[in-house]
Amino acid sequence: MAKGYLVAHIRVHDKDAFEEFKQLSGAAIKAHNGKVLVRNPSPDHREGGAQGLAIVIEFESIDAARAFYESDAYTEARAVREKISDADLILVEGL
Repeated sequence: MAKGYLVAHIRVHDKDAFEEFKQLSGAAIKAHNGKVLVRNPSPDHREGGAQGLAIVIEFESIDAARAFYESDAYTEARAVREKISDADLILVEGL
């Protein structure tokens, strides 16, 4: 079965408040057996408008990635993130 991935670029406006998001989302990622593959605050941006902190999280499947994103725990974390940042976020299935 192909893995599922969450790919995000996050533009943080309040670094102190972002720590709360990191704690909440980290617990949600762990609860859904996710693995953070990339967390880079200053990626080598070459094209397009998706700038900011780059994140790639691997899940066992695209369904697992969706379950994580739609979970109550991540919904709580997302509510915090939406107040203190702008984000581009996609869920994709691996090969």
